[in-house]
Amino acid sequence: MSWKRNDREERKYHHGSLREALIKAARELIKEKGPAGFTFADAARSAGVSPAAPYRHFRDRDALMADVAREGFERFAAMLSTGWANGRPDPITAFHNIGKAYLAFARAEPAYYAAMFESGISADANTDLRAASERAFAVLRAAADQLVTLLPAAKRPPALMMSLHIWSMSHGIASLFGRGDSGRRPLPMSAEELLESEMLIYLQGLGFPAAP
Repeated sequence: MSWKRNDREERKYHHGSLREALIKAARELIKEKGPAGFTFADAARSAGVSPAAPYRHFRDRDALMADVAREGFERFAAMLSTGWANGRPDPITAFHNIGKAYLAFARAEPAYYAAMFESGISADANTDLRAASERAFAVLRAAADQLVTLLPAAKRPPALMMSLHIWSMSHGIASLFGRGDSGRRPLPMSAEELLESEMLIYLQGLGFPAAP
């Protein structure tokens, strides 16, 4: 009876929807238990399918986690792009908006964020995951490429260095203060205000003008 029930449950999934159901189940489990707190079988059970069903799409639990992370990076890249808005209304303001978008993603999508940065899954383990992560970082790099043109050529810092610095600042604040974790250290300001002031000090130290 149990096998027949699982067989009926699995028939409800059309082509491709089983993969999405498993990704959704994994996201819910990450929210509840953290990225290391559940098994492949737990994900199958949560999706309402047999323990063997996930193997139709994923080699193992790490492959499932990599797909969650890939999907997360795709959404992350979209949010960063929206924040940058092709440098509008001006490059300095838009650069600050990228940092705000970083924090907004970490707060709104904690399961994706954990799969991307806290699961221990290497981006090199999956070509699609690597490509998605590179597209997200490319938004920062493109923003830095445009931003440095505001400075005289002789005083321009390397755009790659700048994008890595901003990523590090945004990621540190998002991980420490920007996700609403109950055990985090209390702050006398919001995470957004902390990041904005940090970026302001950083950019002015490099010689950039203040935002209009």
